[in-house]
Amino acid sequence: MRVALMLLLLLAVAAVPGSFFPQRAQDPVAVTRFLEENPATGAVLDSLGFFSVYSSPWFAAVYTLLFISLIGCIVPRIRDHWRALRSDPPRVPSRLGRFPVRAAGTTGLAVDEVHATVLRRLRGRYRARLTPAGITAERGYLRETGNLVFHVALVGILLSFGYGQLATYRGQAIVVEGGSFANSVVDYDSFEAGTLVDQAQLEPFTFTLETLTATFSETGRPQYFGAEVLVNQPGREPYRYTIVPNEPLTAAGTRVYLQGNGYAPRVTVTDGDGEVAFSGPVPFLPQDGVYTSTGVVKVPDVTSGDQLGFAGQLLPTAVDDGTTLRSAHPQAANPVLVLQVWRGDLGLDDGIPQNVYELDTSGMERVSGADGSPLVVLLAPGDTVELPDGLGEVTFDDLPRFAALDLRHDPSLGLLLGTAVAAMLGLMGSLFLPRRRLWVVATAREGGTRVEAAALARGEDAGLAADLASVLGPLELKEDE
Repeated sequence: MRVALMLLLLLAVAAVPGSFFPQRAQDPVAVTRFLEENPATGAVLDSLGFFSVYSSPWFAAVYTLLFISLIGCIVPRIRDHWRALRSDPPRVPSRLGRFPVRAAGTTGLAVDEVHATVLRRLRGRYRARLTPAGITAERGYLRETGNLVFHVALVGILLSFGYGQLATYRGQAIVVEGGSFANSVVDYDSFEAGTLVDQAQLEPFTFTLETLTATFSETGRPQYFGAEVLVNQPGREPYRYTIVPNEPLTAAGTRVYLQGNGYAPRVTVTDGDGEVAFSGPVPFLPQDGVYTSTGVVKVPDVTSGDQLGFAGQLLPTAVDDGTTLRSAHPQAANPVLVLQVWRGDLGLDDGIPQNVYELDTSGMERVSGADGSPLVVLLAPGDTVELPDGLGEVTFDDLPRFAALDLRHDPSLGLLLGTAVAAMLGLMGSLFLPRRRLWVVATAREGGTRVEAAALARGEDAGLAADLASVLGPLELKEDE
């Protein structure tokens, strides 16, 4: 057990690097950036698995050893407990008077009647046996049983967790109003899966985000978020479901949670040759309580000339306070898109992953206006602005909302819940079930039977004396004169 506790502590320590360093499964862009900024130390850390801590061989070795240690602790105890269950209660001590919890007196019942009465009182609560020396009884085996159940459940939790890591997949997706999602890897914005998951054979289902409803008070306090979706699953009729926080959609064993929401302004960019180089909604991520949102529009597919990039803010309810333009409320009462314009190389052909919400301007230059100052474009829905230097024009078409969804498929949840409940019940049994022994000796005397009894508990037991008194109560003992 000491080894198991040491390994449990070591497992906690081994998990710490996963909190300090970006993990490749969760944020590959951050890992790539760390390696670029720290080429020497980054290479060493990468070779040691610090960017994939929870799937590294050394982390797996620690929890495998913990698993083996727990089994090595449990098996001998189960064997000993089984033997104890099959053995007789301990023999009656020769001197009951030496125990601190004891009772003695005389009853008018015969010895056989005393034995029958006491055994009847013990039935169902104690494991009792009548011996030539008297009655011996013991209870509390469930205490050790609960302890063993707790440790076996810990092994079950480890197995469930390990199975979950192998058979679970999870991903995130942003879906704009009117857009659809299919449970296929290509539709996820980020996706991670265990070894046992066949990524080409995910459980099929699709849904369309019909409306995203968000209501706020006059002060901007959130009151309700709901994503109404039309779901299609093989073998059943299409149905509608409203996903709200903490009430996910469950489809084909996959839970779909509403994790966030925001606006996705629909933008059309026409290049200098008059060709549409980009058209579609672009999610802008909220940064504060009034949904001041930031985002970028990357336009690599221009017919000729430099690639274009737009970075800026969306103000749902824009107000001018005399010094700056800001948003006063999260609802889109007066939406304004404020964009900076860049030209040059977006860096998308370098093979290095980029964050879709950040614009890499290292190979670009800021576009200037007619007065030579950096150009800032202000757009309301329906507005079109012509860009200088024959770069084309940009149009703010409309302002749909988006839903940020978290999708999880974990077949181990039932096992994990069952083993966790078993561990809790086992722990409660090991803590609260008393371990007690009780002995009763009846000796025939003239005019009645003398009864002497004692009880013993493992550790402090405030209810021991009351328990002994309840067993002896029907005998109506009279104190010895």
